[in-house]
Amino acid sequence: MTRTRAVRIGTSGWSIPSAAAESVGTHLQRYSLRLRCTEINSSFYRRHTASTYAKWRGSTPADFRFAVKVPRTITHELKLHDAREALVAFLGETEGLAEKRGPLLLQLPPSLAFHQSVVARFFDLMRKLYAGAVVCEPRHATWFSRDVASLLERYRIARVAADPAPVPTAAEPAGWSRVVYFRLHGSPRKYWSSYDGSYLTALAGAMSRIAPVADVWCVFDNTASGAAIRNALDVYERFTVGAGAGERLTRQSSESSAGHVT
Repeated sequence: MTRTRAVRIGTSGWSIPSAAAESVGTHLQRYSLRLRCTEINSSFYRRHTASTYAKWRGSTPADFRFAVKVPRTITHELKLHDAREALVAFLGETEGLAEKRGPLLLQLPPSLAFHQSVVARFFDLMRKLYAGAVVCEPRHATWFSRDVASLLERYRIARVAADPAPVPTAAEPAGWSRVVYFRLHGSPRKYWSSYDGSYLTALAGAMSRIAPVADVWCVFDNTASGAAIRNALDVYERFTVGAGAGERLTRQSSESSAGHVT
């Protein structure tokens, strides 16, 4: 039987209603009893100390993982230019997660067009400083071409499969194929709308097809109305049922670390 790689389903942030969680512990502790990953979104807006990341690491089970959003200082203010100092600081802080540090999420502003020299220079810097998984969510139309996908693959960077998609091809993963990262913002009302059962069934099916060849992350960002946690738990159940007995949701293998695919 083909080995299923790691599949992780979670939300951006970790608030969880009491009806869906145990009544003890912090929000993160309760959340981590139900799901096996989260995306730290607050890192985009403000810095956290390494000790804060270490505290989050210590609050979760051994097989739990954190995706971490790259600060807006790098993506929106510097626009990938002259980012060494900010990137070194961010990587040093997130080392507090140790082996639980998952993909770094590079979400780019909608206005940031693709310029090969700028992007290649930044990715060169990234790969000199960090060997772990990186996923990129571009939103300007110039990023969605075969040439850009090839460049991402060369740097071992996966392009996020996003919904809603800014252009049709943005709904599909591209770039480095060893990691597939679904980032679901809610549709039709971004950040608010819940996904219906047919969409979640199709999503679970796509994840099942991808799982034998790539590590899969599925992160719901439709948090404004509380839909994210419901959708995450729903697709978790659909994926698990679809996988069948003996092929339950795969947890992180012992080979994974901050410098390996997670």
